[in-house]
Amino acid sequence: MRLSYFAALLLSASSFAAHAAEERVASATETFFDKHWPSTIHPQGEPDDALPDVEKSLAPESCRICHLQQYQDWQTSMHSRSMSPGIVGQLVEMVTDDPATARLCWSCHAPLAEQQDLTYSTADGWQDNPEFDSQLQKHGMMCASCHVRNRQYYGPPRRSSPNTTGRIEELLPHGSFVAEVGFTKSEFCRGCHQFARDDYALNGKLLENTYAEWAASEYADNGTQCQDCHMPDRRHLWRGIHDADMVRSGITISVSPVPENHLPGQLVDATISIENSGVGHKFPTYITPKVFVRGRLLTEMGEQIDSSLQEYVIGWESYDLAVEAYDTRLSPGQQIEISYRYPLPDEGTKLQIEVVVDPDHWYRRFYQNILNSGGGGAGREMLAEALALSQRSSFSIYEQVFALVKPKGDNPSQ
Repeated sequence: MRLSYFAALLLSASSFAAHAAEERVASATETFFDKHWPSTIHPQGEPDDALPDVEKSLAPESCRICHLQQYQDWQTSMHSRSMSPGIVGQLVEMVTDDPATARLCWSCHAPLAEQQDLTYSTADGWQDNPEFDSQLQKHGMMCASCHVRNRQYYGPPRRSSPNTTGRIEELLPHGSFVAEVGFTKSEFCRGCHQFARDDYALNGKLLENTYAEWAASEYADNGTQCQDCHMPDRRHLWRGIHDADMVRSGITISVSPVPENHLPGQLVDATISIENSGVGHKFPTYITPKVFVRGRLLTEMGEQIDSSLQEYVIGWESYDLAVEAYDTRLSPGQQIEISYRYPLPDEGTKLQIEVVVDPDHWYRRFYQNILNSGGGGAGREMLAEALALSQRSSFSIYEQVFALVKPKGDNPSQ
């Protein structure tokens, strides 16, 4: 049945109004991002004297009293370790030698003014920060980094009333809070996970480009936000490349069937298929991790035959941050096939395929180079600690052993 002219007109007006409302929300949300994540976050100021001491504090331990689950999640996250020994070790002398770069590092790793050693005055240059709290700095990306501005508390709308935004005046521990839908949008993460056009780049590619990679993917098209994967059910986990289960959930790995009737000298021919089936940006997104796909032959006793090792690396590499060595990262939905071919030696009976994630591969080489050259200065001890941590961060996400030769006596005719 055809719609009448007036019914069609009403539908068109309704659609226009809905679209206009969406644009107003989007505009208001973008304004919120600009205010919430300026280039420099100003000091929070003095708290209300009427508040109890626990509410005057910016420390995450104070938040724990009422937000235990969020605090416990945060403790296990990389956000809680954003001021890691590797960062701190570099900053020790950078604060004096290159304060502008130090401030740039702090802007993501310890973004509140109270976490930063220095302030900047156009008249007098760099000065010690009278608001600086060394304990707050150690907490890195902490609760207040996202949820407190000018002693006002911010967060996403309640799930029971997702369209209710703005100041919520209720009898709450903080007196009130400001509900902002922006907390549920990928743009909230953009400030720390996306470089600007004129920031550090390699071969024309920004060193941090995660938000743009997501924005160009089908995940953005279907409304899947960063928080949907990295903060499921609003958990403050932020799992990523350092978490084996998170990596496995985003990657599909398969190996072509390998027959068990090989004879010595015959070619072992296997195909390893790897698909970025569930990561909403490139896998991996940064230059620091590497993913090693390894195939090797084993003896009947399970001993590795070293000469048979073949390796393919998924990642982005530069040895000096000036020249790109390779970029084999997988875009969302991209699949690659890696071939393993090797003639079976007399002692070979099995094929082992393994996929190992090394999340700190680039950093480990970086720390080693500094320490081996005698560098590091006052931060040398921290860099040595960072190196030790990076040496323990690798993990396997896939390992299978395929028989190439039937065990002796395994003959159905016998």
